[in-house]
Amino acid sequence: MNAISLFACGGIGDLGLQHAGFEVLVANELLEERAEVFKFNYPSTQMIVGDIADKQQEIIAKTRKLLAGQALDLVFATPPCQGMSKNGRGKLLNAIRKGDKAEIDTRNLLIIPTIAIFLATGAHTLVLENVSEMENTYIPNPSKNGEMIGIIDFIKQSLGAEFSSSIRVVEFADYGVPQCRQRLISIFTKHEKLKKHLQLFGSLFPMPTHSKTGQELPRWQTVRDAIAHLPSLDARQPATAKHTTIQYHSVPLLDEAKYLWVANTPPEKSAFDNQCINPSCLFDKNLTHGASKDKNGINRFNTETPLYCIKCNHLLPRPWVKEGDNYRIMKGYTSAYKRMGWDNPCSTLTRNLSYACSDNKVHPEQNRVLSLYEAMILHTITHYAFHWQRTDGKKVSDKLIRELIGESIPPAGLEKIFSHLALLSKGIPQSPKQPSFGQQELCFA
Repeated sequence: MNAISLFACGGIGDLGLQHAGFEVLVANELLEERAEVFKFNYPSTQMIVGDIADKQQEIIAKTRKLLAGQALDLVFATPPCQGMSKNGRGKLLNAIRKGDKAEIDTRNLLIIPTIAIFLATGAHTLVLENVSEMENTYIPNPSKNGEMIGIIDFIKQSLGAEFSSSIRVVEFADYGVPQCRQRLISIFTKHEKLKKHLQLFGSLFPMPTHSKTGQELPRWQTVRDAIAHLPSLDARQPATAKHTTIQYHSVPLLDEAKYLWVANTPPEKSAFDNQCINPSCLFDKNLTHGASKDKNGINRFNTETPLYCIKCNHLLPRPWVKEGDNYRIMKGYTSAYKRMGWDNPCSTLTRNLSYACSDNKVHPEQNRVLSLYEAMILHTITHYAFHWQRTDGKKVSDKLIRELIGESIPPAGLEKIFSHLALLSKGIPQSPKQPSFGQQELCFA
């Protein structure tokens, strides 16, 4: 089956597409360094580098040329999510009606050339991946003098009644990924077999393979399942922070203060909750950290969390900022400087995964953050033959690796979705049983 990939980044998500049986003919990516990684891993794919709005006609022309009269089956697109609104739909609508709306983030408008390319190529199915906030994001409707319209409504309007849709916030831990990662997956199709299945069973998504409880399905894959077998590391000194033979199994050093905070952090706790380490005191009832919503409904971290033991006045090993000879508690949430749990999936891997202050990224028991190799395992990249190399021969930096992981979706989960669509389009029956949305469990580790 033939496909094209838009906003392809380094091609991590395309591993799932490729291994589900799709040949990716054309790909588009804005940034050259990311495209270089893609080109090394997909040498037979025509990569077009540049802004999708500027390259729209080139993408269409190259796709038609490579198809040589064949049909295009699928377009996979992952538009940037940074401009998506975190406000509720009702709040946005009220603001729009009052004429009090925020300036439009131009990245949200990239859905317009995406839909134009999809329609021009004649593909029967479009798969979009984005954050759940996409459902609450509005753009000016180009066909109605800029009148505001929700992105999903814009897509449906642009595609017309010929297309049906199946849209769901997917928890990728439900598909055997040892990582809690929720993404809005939107499937639009005019393929008759897919539309018939959707009409009969109400969904185009495969059944989950794992569950949080482990009662009817195998339990979610955990951090322990994924990385407990790896050699230990320690971030205090160079000799212990890097493994000699396992590539990318290394961690950045922690300075003296950060190491103190992390070394005193109990399992599944944040360093903000650390207790007194004065040997003559060891008081363990100091107020722990937290957050609460202010009068405007905005989540704010507590500002009264003590930095000195209330019993002996000894400096607590909690994240601090030194100002001259004085210390104050660092601004941060309870998820910062927090240890992951062994027996849950890890929290969503972001481009800041190598920083101890990032959400839930401290190792479950060792004094360090995740290594890049561990992140690759937790993101299921190691299930595939993927190479951290560029066609121009330049080194792939650790920063670029973090960005490619943080901005992609675990390919093993995507493979299950794409394989399901491929089998349905070929008329191969799949399990019709689907859980109701209320039965699905999202995890927030």
